Amino acid sequence: MPQSTPTQPKVADLLARFLNQQVQSQQDGLTDLTASAEVTPFDAGPVQAVDARVAWEGAVAAAAFFQSGTPAGATLSVPPQWGNLVAEQEPAMALAFCLGNFPQMVRNFHLMLQKSLPAPVAPSAGRTMPTLADWANQVAVKKQYPQVLLALGTLRLAKSFAAANAYVQANEATIPPQWRACWNNEKAALAWHEGDGKKALALWEALEPAVPVLFNRGMAQLFLGNKAKARESLTPCVAQLPESNSWHHLAHLYLALCAN
Repeated sequence: MPQSTPTQPKVADLLARFLNQQVQSQQDGLTDLTASAEVTPFDAGPVQAVDARVAWEGAVAAAAFFQSGTPAGATLSVPPQWGNLVAEQEPAMALAFCLGNFPQMVRNFHLMLQKSLPAPVAPSAGRTMPTLADWANQVAVKKQYPQVLLALGTLRLAKSFAAANAYVQANEATIPPQWRACWNNEKAALAWHEGDGKKALALWEALEPAVPVLFNRGMAQLFLGNKAKARESLTPCVAQLPESNSWHHLAHLYLALCAN
């Protein structure tokens, strides 16, 4: 009997799975879900509020893929004002897999069903957060790794782009070899979220294909309009990300959009 050819799940099904996974990841009482009980995958507005502890799990996941044997978050401490940062995030679509970002930021699902996905644009600057900037500088002075990389990602998440770029310049020469690839992924993510998609993609293409890099290459190609190239990176990325990782579900969703 001939074997049937595997087919890519429908985008609508993956949207539902992605939302369900977010809900399931908040088990053990991490978040009150009562306010979002009537949300469906096709709502135009945002889905349930993201608990800061749940966001933290996704925000530190990238580190383990660059440094073998490093449990996600094991050597990282929560930045100051993390809860505020999580609560203030606007809905995202083209999200880089890097330190600071978390998959629950993606929630504009109705826009993602369009045939043509919007390319990244330069966002407005975020508000100044002196406490966060002071913390980042203290981490750099003490040469705490990978905390320095998280500090860069957190400054970018806060849309403190000038401070983030200055942080890159100040610390570029002192990054240990074992964290250089992760640092370069963070620099590419900074360019991407500043709106320079071509620069970001070029930086990701120059890196070794760690799982976050594969994710980011595919994500960038998808939103820059090259779905065939996006599939080439997202397919192995999905295969290597465990289903228990929330980034797996976002990668699978992006892969489905390549065929939409």
